[in-house]
Amino acid sequence: MAKGQQSLMLEFVNEWGVWALFLSAFLASTIIPGGSEAILALLAANKGHDPLTLFWVATLGNTLGGMSSWLIGRVIAWRYPAQAMGNEKLRRAVQYMQKWGSPLLLFSWLPIIGDPLCVAAGWLRIHGGLALLFIAIGKAARYAAILLLV
Repeated sequence: MAKGQQSLMLEFVNEWGVWALFLSAFLASTIIPGGSEAILALLAANKGHDPLTLFWVATLGNTLGGMSSWLIGRVIAWRYPAQAMGNEKLRRAVQYMQKWGSPLLLFSWLPIIGDPLCVAAGWLRIHGGLALLFIAIGKAARYAAILLLV
């Protein structure tokens, strides 16, 4: 990141604080890449905010973003039911997700595969309450680890 970009990001984060964290955490958990971890670390390192507040704001934003991806999967399922898919690779992926179910969403925090996992969970009609629980646990664990490292 260029020095000018770093300066703009720092100014934005300092100006908006936890709102910037919430927005970046939400967007990072959708198909839009984001840097919520960097914002969390920056806010925690500046010691201007309670770490517990930062933890809950980041976890809430990221969990809501994951659930929006789950909801997109639910909407897709109305038009393209999983049972109607003929591709063998896709069918195996569906069977794997159905076998392991909602606990796979503990890995929704992972880059690249996390967002598609949430969409797939919605598409496969994994119960919303269970999806919420496992997405929140996975995301909370990641943010707790980041705060412990800062």
